[in-house]
Order: sequence, then C-alpha cells, then structure tokens
Amino acid sequence: MDRRRLPKNSAALEDGRNALTPPERASIPVAFPIARGAVIIDFCGPWEVFHSADIPGRHGDAFQTYTVAETLEPITASGGMKIIPNHTFQTAPAPKVVVIPAQAPPTQAMLSWVRSVTTATDVTMSVCTGAFLLAETGLLSGKSATTFHDAYARFEAAYPDVHLKRGARFVEDGNLASAGGLSSGIDLAIRVIERYFGREAAERTAYTLEYQGTGWQDPDSNGIYARSLTFAPINKPA
Repeated sequence: MDRRRLPKNSAALEDGRNALTPPERASIPVAFPIARGAVIIDFCGPWEVFHSADIPGRHGDAFQTYTVAETLEPITASGGMKIIPNHTFQTAPAPKVVVIPAQAPPTQAMLSWVRSVTTATDVTMSVCTGAFLLAETGLLSGKSATTFHDAYARFEAAYPDVHLKRGARFVEDGNLASAGGLSSGIDLAIRVIERYFGREAAERTAYTLEYQGTGWQDPDSNGIYARSLTFAPINKPA
C-alpha cells in the first residue's frame, strides 16, 4: 500500500488508540443480529470485511461470522432477499463483536440479547439506523454515536441523552461503536480489524477487497453530511 496516500490525520489512528487484544489462535466470533427488513449492505458489507480479513502471519480465519435471530424462520431482508439465521438468541455462541444493521423495530428479545452479550463484547457496533436499536437498549445513554444522515433529527428527538455526532463516518465510545449510513459500516469493520491487528492488516484487507475508500482511517470523513442534508452533485473537472 502507498502510505503517502493516507489522510493527513491518519497517524492518530495508528498509535494504538482503542487497540483490542485478539486471541492468540482462536477465531473472533462476530454476531449479526437480524430481523425483518435488515438492510443488506449494512451487514453483508461488514460480513465480507471480516470474512476476508488478511492478517499477516495468522493462519486460518481470524473471524467467525454468523447471523442470530429470534427464531430460525427465514427472514426477508431488504430487496426481498431471504436469509435463514444460523442461530437463535438461545443457541448463538458468545460474540466478541456484534454488528447491528438497520432493520424493523426490535422486539424485547432482541434488545435483551444485545444488552446481555454487550457486557462481554470487545465491540458492539451499529450501522446506519441500527443505531436506533442500539440506543433503544439504553446502552448508548450518556455516550456518543452517529447514524444515517437522513435520520439525524429523528435520532436526536428520540434519544436526547445520546450525543449525536453529525458528519461522523464512525464513532467509538468504550466497547460501543456506530457507523453512518450504509457503506460506512464497511469502514467501521475495517477499523475494527485495525484495532485488533494493526494498520497493516487493515490495509491488506482493504486491498484484498479492492476497496479504495479511506473513511476507516478518518472517523470525521462524513463531514459533507454535517453541512447539508440535501444532495448536491460533485463538480468534477472537465
């Protein structure tokens, strides 16, 4: 990777801040709690990042990914895709990372499971309006978070005790994290790899995925959405 192309403030994320300790040999379990309407890119983007993690010197899969739901009945995700969950809340392995996508309003069973497992996770992260589910658990009370730009006002009105960061690509607060909308979850997942295994592993993973976005290196890189919620085309030179 050409390190000269890194953002100017990338060193701030390269100094071990918020570093996580991976297991010496075992895979890191990553749970994706899903329900009706789960937005595909919100969980499939991070899923592929963890599945494709390229960790120097490590043999075997660094992460073990699986879906979790209230039952094993097929779930209709966004766009009509049908998904059969791998586990129920009762049978799922204890996760060290949880990825919460945008989806239908949560049941009490979903909220209880997220609250329970988060007592022992390294990272419980939301993507897009999955932040509403995470906030509904009460875990975000008094903490900072972000969400999909078109939901800023709704989120602030619903959860005034959460400090919403507009224009953030992602936010980390203790073992909780939240990404902006949609593709932001890919960046947060790469950032989680960086926290576990360092900058080279994150760069190698992004390279393997042919992912040229650099938002994972700069948590404030969604600034365009802090300035305006109205789409404005980017003027490109002729």
